[in-house]
Amino acid sequence: MSTETPNLDPYVSKALNDKVSTHQKIIDLQKIVKAAGTGMLTTRASDGFLHARAMTPAGPRSDKQLTLFFVANKFSGKIAEVENDAHVNVSFLDTSSTSWASYSGTARIVTDKSIVKQHWTPMMSAYFGDLGDGVHKGDENDPRVITIEVVPEDIVYWLTTSGAISRTVHIALSALTGHGTAPGELREIKKEEVRAAPIPLCQ
Repeated sequence: MSTETPNLDPYVSKALNDKVSTHQKIIDLQKIVKAAGTGMLTTRASDGFLHARAMTPAGPRSDKQLTLFFVANKFSGKIAEVENDAHVNVSFLDTSSTSWASYSGTARIVTDKSIVKQHWTPMMSAYFGDLGDGVHKGDENDPRVITIEVVPEDIVYWLTTSGAISRTVHIALSALTGHGTAPGELREIKKEEVRAAPIPLCQ
């Protein structure tokens, strides 16, 4: 009789794929982020509680980019929370496929207007508005406009590899047979892979 401890999370053991190249993992990750469009940026307030809000990342500017950039208002509450504790999480869910991604890392506030202009689009002006004082015009030169750069320490994502009908069949069969199912791949981009990225983390 085997004395080995059984894997108590067969879903992970079946799905984990650690044989994909770093570059391919980044390409597939970016597809999930693009399909999801909007992510949830989670920060920690000074009272210890976690706050999340919907944010749309700019870019990416390269198929090797792992950092996330968000254009934001420097007077919003999330800025104070990042300054209080730089540790953040950003998560994405592509509802059409159920693929998801989770970035754990640190954030920093970037006020450099050359960086802002790299990630600015005219549509973003709707979130700022022209205050009519000749200074706060709601454009990329508005002093309220900054970027939040999220540098990941670790990224985990789920890449669905089957269609909705196939996923349903997999789940139904697994429920009947008692065997775990994993109609996709669980991948991790580890700290050492992030640090070995072939381009600088700061754009």
